[in-house]
Amino acid sequence: MPVACNLDEAAVGPRSDCQQLLHMSPCHVGPHPSQWRRPWDPHARCGCEEGVGGRRQARAHQASTRSNATQAEMAVARIGLAGLAVMGQNLALNIAEKGFPISVYNRTTSKVDETVERAKAEGNLPLYGYHDPASFVNSIQKPRVVIMLVKAGAPVDQTIATLAAHLEQGDCIIDGGNEWYENTERREKAMEERGLLYLGMGVSGGEEGARNGPSLMPGGSFEAYKYIEDILLKVAAQVPDSGPCVTYIGKGGSGNFVKMVHNGIEYGDMQLISEAYDVLKSVGKLTNSELQQVFSEWNKGELLSFLIEITADIFSIKDDQGEGYLVDKVLDKTGMKGTGKWTVQQAAELSVAAPTIEASLDSRFLSGLKDERVEASKIFQGDFSSNLPVDKAQLIEDVRQALYASKICSYAQGMNIIKAKSMEKGWGLNLGELARIWKGGCIIRAIFLDRIKKAYDRNSDLANLLVDPEFAQEIMDRQAAWRRVVCLAINNGVSTPGMSASLAYFDSYRRDRLPANLVQAQRDYFGAHTYERVDIPGSYHTEWFKIARDLKN
Repeated sequence: MPVACNLDEAAVGPRSDCQQLLHMSPCHVGPHPSQWRRPWDPHARCGCEEGVGGRRQARAHQASTRSNATQAEMAVARIGLAGLAVMGQNLALNIAEKGFPISVYNRTTSKVDETVERAKAEGNLPLYGYHDPASFVNSIQKPRVVIMLVKAGAPVDQTIATLAAHLEQGDCIIDGGNEWYENTERREKAMEERGLLYLGMGVSGGEEGARNGPSLMPGGSFEAYKYIEDILLKVAAQVPDSGPCVTYIGKGGSGNFVKMVHNGIEYGDMQLISEAYDVLKSVGKLTNSELQQVFSEWNKGELLSFLIEITADIFSIKDDQGEGYLVDKVLDKTGMKGTGKWTVQQAAELSVAAPTIEASLDSRFLSGLKDERVEASKIFQGDFSSNLPVDKAQLIEDVRQALYASKICSYAQGMNIIKAKSMEKGWGLNLGELARIWKGGCIIRAIFLDRIKKAYDRNSDLANLLVDPEFAQEIMDRQAAWRRVVCLAINNGVSTPGMSASLAYFDSYRRDRLPANLVQAQRDYFGAHTYERVDIPGSYHTEWFKIARDLKN
């Protein structure tokens, strides 16, 4: 059943003069009134319907004319959205605010009512709520486009089944959740067999981004993308020097895959920032007030980003339920929803080194062992600090440089995962364009991304971000500070797995010879896995055990 202020009630035929005024309210924006109608609100009171008799007559007239109402009269929304948790609500309101009438549906009907009320309160936006899927689908103009924002996995399949029962050939479903890319490809194929189009669209930016402009990563049917390109271009975050933060990513599950790796990079970024905080607090003894000032200052330079900005904000917020700062009362256990784990799994499947992202995931696993860590701290008691004097100003500058250099490595790893998958699947992804659409709206948005875009614009076949001339120079300029920070942390018993992994990644990548020769010799010794030589072409096997035994004798 539709709720007040929806389009199912709109298809009831002729209205009274007061109904027509409600019906054609000029406060809505979007398509011309001839293309859509604002529904009659049955709770509105006006003179021509005053009293029981008038209301009965109106209802009788609605009933007699409802069967004659055409679907075209009912189809007044440009797009639909199913799934009204906070992200879904905010994206729907964003779409409506940009001038596109939208219908919304949720299995829990109270969420529908809540969204309709928000639309009224936030500017009487052209948003219409429905309590049943049939009315919801029929309210959308053909070819119909429905965005889903529901929990990944089985709930997506259930929602697709509910919607597809009412959709027609040529209609389109868009999954805007953090879904496993292979599920998207399976569903796209299944929908194609039914004559439906399908997109998997990554949406980044959290609640604020969804409402005011997210970064959008749609992949799948290009035809489906063209259906809603005009909507996405307006709804996405707008960056003055590079445009809307949306682009067609590519075929199949590429949109979901790119969003997954985006989240993996986000894991690395957050871990590195937390390590910078730990070194400054534990070794440098900075107060929360000083940390707020440091991060605020960092946000004016090369580290300018959403995550640095909100970190500075966090250090300024006092506890409203006790003494001190709120950050110190937050339990040191980091949650996760799976995209970071998927990223690391894909890196392993693709044989792409991603130690910074992996370290961030391991750190979340270790943070979850809170009770074990508390017990371990009782066993391993002692003073792990070096007790050497620390130049606070020098430490702050060194940590800034170490954080920046480590970030380059984290992004390089993420981009290499995307590049490897693109080559495997034949997606033809444009890494520079991905950096562009991450410049605004998303969680990892940063001024730094403009540099990455330019690096791939200079050389689209860049083997690794580290070897771009500008980034290579920046890392070389910062490596001394980077090493000082990692060594200082080790000497004071402070773990910096992300920074250490990033530095090890850089040191391994920059060396023309690694100790891998010994590992391969070991493999050939116990498993006859063969090896290659540096001086003679071909594959070789040596009877290491026999030779070693003879030498011992």
